[in-house]
Amino acid sequence: MFPYRNDPLASCTPKVNSKNRQRIVHKLQQSTQNRGFTSKKQACRAAGRRFFSVNRDIFFRTVCLVAVTTFFTSTGARQGDVVLAVNTLLMQLFTLFSYIMDGFAYAGEALSGLYIGARNRSSFARMIRYLFVWGVALSTLFTLLYAWGGHSFLSLLTDDEAVVHESARYFYWVLAVPFAGFAAFLWDGILIGATETKGMLYAMVVAAGGFFLLYDSLVCRLGNHALWMAFLFYLVLRGVVQTVWAQRIFGTDSKSG
Repeated sequence: MFPYRNDPLASCTPKVNSKNRQRIVHKLQQSTQNRGFTSKKQACRAAGRRFFSVNRDIFFRTVCLVAVTTFFTSTGARQGDVVLAVNTLLMQLFTLFSYIMDGFAYAGEALSGLYIGARNRSSFARMIRYLFVWGVALSTLFTLLYAWGGHSFLSLLTDDEAVVHESARYFYWVLAVPFAGFAAFLWDGILIGATETKGMLYAMVVAAGGFFLLYDSLVCRLGNHALWMAFLFYLVLRGVVQTVWAQRIFGTDSKSG
C-alpha cells in the first residue's frame, strides 16, 4: 500500500490545460460552498493530530536514544578512567560516520515527502534504492578507512599512549559500526519524510530494550566487550525493525530498496 492513498492532506496536483482550469476551479468552489466549513475544520483537525503525533513519536524516540547513549557513557565510567576514555575515543568514529549518513537521511526525508505527496510510486522506490546503494558504498568505504587509518586517527585525538593502546582491544567493534548502523540512519530519514514516525519509534523502543537486555546478560562474562556488542545489536535491530515496518506500510515499494 502506498501511504496516504486516501489522505485528504496528501498533495496531488494534476496537470490541466487553460480551458479546463476554470471549470475545475468552479467545481471546487461549488463543492466548498455545499460542504460549508465542516470539511475545512476536519482537515485542520486532521493536520493538527498528524503534526502532534509526529512530534510525539520523534520526542519519545529521542528519549530512548538519549537513554542508550547516556547508559553507554556512564557504564564505561564505572569501569575506570581508561575504559571511559577508550569508549569516548572510539565513539568519535561512530559520530563521524553518523554525520555523513545524516546527510543522506536528510535527503531521503525531503524526497520521501515530495514523492509521497505527488503519489509518485516509481520515483519513491527508485529513491530508496539509490539511498541504500549509497549506504552500502559508504559503509564499505568507512570500514576500509577505519581498518587502514583508524589507529592513526585516534592518535590525532589523544596523546595518551595508554588509551590508544587499550583501544586496540575494542577497535574491531568499531569496524562493524558502518554496516550495522547505516540502514537505521536511512530509514529514519525516509520514515520522517513519510510521516510514518510510529514505525521509527517502535524500532527504537525494541532496539533500546534489546540493548539493555543483551548487555545485562553478557556483562559478567565480557565486561566492556558486552557494551559494544549490545550497542551494535541495538543499531542492527533498529534497521531490521524499520525495514519490516516499511515493507508493511509501503508494500512492494520498500522491497525494491
